[in-house]
Amino acid sequence: MIDHITFGVSDFSRSVAFYDQAFAPLGVSRLWTVPPEQTGGVKVTGYGDDRPWFWLAGEEATTGKLHIALTASDRASVDAFYTAALLAGGQDNGAPGLRPHYHPDYYGAFVLDPDGHNIEAVCHNPAL
Repeated sequence: MIDHITFGVSDFSRSVAFYDQAFAPLGVSRLWTVPPEQTGGVKVTGYGDDRPWFWLAGEEATTGKLHIALTASDRASVDAFYTAALLAGGQDNGAPGLRPHYHPDYYGAFVLDPDGHNIEAVCHNPAL
């Protein structure tokens, strides 16, 4: 089980604005920003639901393929994530829909964040 993840971004302010908007439909919000004097001047902020578990650092942008999937409580939340992420400047990487090649109820949506990382929202529940 993963406790948390941190990755570097190329433009901290742009990424924070993107994730603030894209994560809201999933009930994930910015919970804590570490004062730069505690991190040697690096901008760091954490997102989560009850505690921060998704961290961004404004240094040494992570390169290469990065895919992060977040669980959504229902399919409408997947749809809302996708819309919010696109409005926040994300790029389409797979519209909301069933992905039966994973399993019959796998409903996901994929967007590329400002650094090109593949961010997914997925619901594993059957349609109601």
